[in-house]
Amino acid sequence: MSESELKLTPMMLQYKAVKEEVPADAILLFRMGDFYEMFFEDAVRGSSIMDIALTKRQGIPMCGVPHHALDNYLPKLIESGIKVAIADQLEDPKLAKGIVKRGISRIITPGTVVDSSALPPNKSNFLVSVAFHSKNYGIASLELSTGLFQATEIKSLSKLSEELSRLNAKEIIVSESFLKHSEETSLKSIIGGKVCWTTLDDWHFKYDAANDFLKKKFDIASLDGFGCGDYPAAVCAAGAALYYAAENLRQKANHITSLKIYNTDEFMIIDSATRRNLEVVEPLRGTSKESTLLYVLDETRTSMGGRLLREWLLRPLYDREKINLRMNAIDDFRYDQLTLAELQEIFAMIRDLERIIGRLNIGNGNARDLIALKTSLDLLPDIKNLLGLYNSELIVYQNSIVSTFENITSLINTSILDEPPLTLTDGGIIRDGYNENLDLLRKASREGKNWIAELQTKEQERTGIKSLKIKYNRIFGYYIEITKSNLESVPDDYMRKQTLVNAERFITPELKEVESKVIGADDKAKALEYEIFQKIREYCIQYTSKIMETASSLAVLDVLMGLAYVASRNSYKRPHINDGDSIKITGGRHPVIERMLSDERFVPNDTFINSSDNKINIITGPNMAGKSTYIRQVALLVLMAQIGSFIPVDDAEIGLVDRIFTRVGASDDLSRGQSTFMVEMVETANILNNATDKSLIILDEIGRGTSTFDGLSIAWAVAEYIHNTPGSSAKTLFATHYHELTELVMTCKGVKNYNVAVKEHEEQVIFLRQIVPGAADKSYGIYVAKLAGLPKKVIKRSKEILENLERNAINEGQPVLAKHVIGPKRRKAVIDPHQLSFYDELI
Repeated sequence: MSESELKLTPMMLQYKAVKEEVPADAILLFRMGDFYEMFFEDAVRGSSIMDIALTKRQGIPMCGVPHHALDNYLPKLIESGIKVAIADQLEDPKLAKGIVKRGISRIITPGTVVDSSALPPNKSNFLVSVAFHSKNYGIASLELSTGLFQATEIKSLSKLSEELSRLNAKEIIVSESFLKHSEETSLKSIIGGKVCWTTLDDWHFKYDAANDFLKKKFDIASLDGFGCGDYPAAVCAAGAALYYAAENLRQKANHITSLKIYNTDEFMIIDSATRRNLEVVEPLRGTSKESTLLYVLDETRTSMGGRLLREWLLRPLYDREKINLRMNAIDDFRYDQLTLAELQEIFAMIRDLERIIGRLNIGNGNARDLIALKTSLDLLPDIKNLLGLYNSELIVYQNSIVSTFENITSLINTSILDEPPLTLTDGGIIRDGYNENLDLLRKASREGKNWIAELQTKEQERTGIKSLKIKYNRIFGYYIEITKSNLESVPDDYMRKQTLVNAERFITPELKEVESKVIGADDKAKALEYEIFQKIREYCIQYTSKIMETASSLAVLDVLMGLAYVASRNSYKRPHINDGDSIKITGGRHPVIERMLSDERFVPNDTFINSSDNKINIITGPNMAGKSTYIRQVALLVLMAQIGSFIPVDDAEIGLVDRIFTRVGASDDLSRGQSTFMVEMVETANILNNATDKSLIILDEIGRGTSTFDGLSIAWAVAEYIHNTPGSSAKTLFATHYHELTELVMTCKGVKNYNVAVKEHEEQVIFLRQIVPGAADKSYGIYVAKLAGLPKKVIKRSKEILENLERNAINEGQPVLAKHVIGPKRRKAVIDPHQLSFYDELI
């Protein structure tokens, strides 16, 4: 039966009316008693995603989840990229006349989630808005759970895609006209991943509308105080983002206290390919999180610090003074290890202040959030005292921002029970003695219940019915229940209320009189508790701005302390940062692999590279010898240095790098129909078109996705281009198996050859992992094949063929693989008529 053919009940008509108010692609959770119900197509989709039973009633598909278990099911919907509308009961069912009023309380989208159960604690969840104005792209990012609100402007589509990729948004908002342009439409394929794209009417992105909305939200006369004067496109994006969040939240979001304008030029740029290849914050496919730089460096003790460290790794600084401020603080923390350990122990007890105050502002917070807030704020005086022992400028500054909130902690201490329930409407939140009226109501309720217990005993004695019970339910209230075998002993003053199979239920005037006092007092007490809680919450959120500032400073301090701890544990040294064009590293080690090694020592290596006479280092050597590890190592050390971290070296001098590019590995991009070689060439083109003299390029094999001569030609031309192009001659580490590239030193003065040292002993090859000057003389590929377990017959045959090729000649009667170039000249191939070759079928 179709939906239109069904004769709907008044309840279902109410559901249909509410459903029309929500976005067409959203699932509606409709509160009915103790359950959130889904109907029709929503039920079919919801039951599949949440793995719950789908049923039918009067031909209508339906399913539901308990309201108290919503946090367990909501993440499944959100992770599927689905928008969820919550329709709650707007009045007490006991007081309702007819159908209970219901309405949308909030709409949850992938970018507007604030529920802690659906958010990873150490990762931000950005709602991102993109606008186009005055030939610039505006980007605004809003982390609704913490109130972090930032915006910037970018001039090109390629830089826009890079910034969107860095933000890793779960939801991106654009105008309806934005995606109609072919260039912008390509963003969807460029960004990829599970991103929810949402469109709004164009007028939301108009400057006047966005500017007016933001000024009204922040109650200011001008946005110039936020630094928005020269960023009109950013204002357009920010206004649309905040409007969308407010519309879905259906609550005042007072924890969003400001808009921060930033410039991408303030940071080193790391594109998505580089983040992936270097495993900065996420592991490559098939590897564990232990392979990431984030895992090695994350010794933060708070969720706030964990999120900030991730942000620092994705946006290293491009400002020497700011980098040195961080390093000075790390140095200071390292100097006093005992105080550092004490601070980290205290920080471990601090809860997620940013998200707690966010939930309280939005109206999602409960009494347990107040206790968590109090517990965290209680620690601040001790933290400030301990931080006062340090002298570095950044620690002193951050400590000055941290406030203490004795008024809030005192209020919560005296008002809220230490272990309150999750729900706010069932009582058990407020301490005895805090509110006189509440104490009186509780006393009346307790005394009434005691009286009922005494009445049961008295009635048992009066009637002689030992099984007589006084019971309660929500429908009938209090009643006397007597089994049918004892009905002859029922007094005349008992009034029959209900007949059951095995018993009768009765009431008396005396029982009903006390019942009204007991139930009335209990309900009034619960209502008053909720009212008191709301007043305490309102008092606390008056300090939202100061709590947010304190939380932000605690996060910075947490990251710096974590980096200091890592530096001490792993024997890291402070690099010297300058504005020059060279990178000089002595005894550098790979920060991740070093930590993963358990049975052997990591072999350190030196690096010297600049933008003039040591511009390109060609690194040759066998597979498995450590070429890839070495070049990635250099990139990671530079990245670590520019977030302000100490690094695993004996000594290092690092000139600021504006971008790190990587072209590593080979993989198809099937989602965009791109082959391995096409992906390789797209990434290489991006490098050549965007690198500057201040960039660092990591190239691990170029041209291997095509024929040998095509690949060699491309690799050679790329190296020449980097070397010879003014303004784009970036510092480059080029690992390759094309030994011919080593001849570049004869024509390019900025090219230097290095190789991974190898020791041969009795047909065994020992990889020394040491980078030494000069080109490799062998590739040792057959030895690696032997290690991989190829059959001995294949290994033996490979050696025979290699000997023929190296002699650069083919003696008559010896089989060869095919007609192709052998050495620098093309020679005639002679096929052994007695031996079958793979190429027989081709000739």
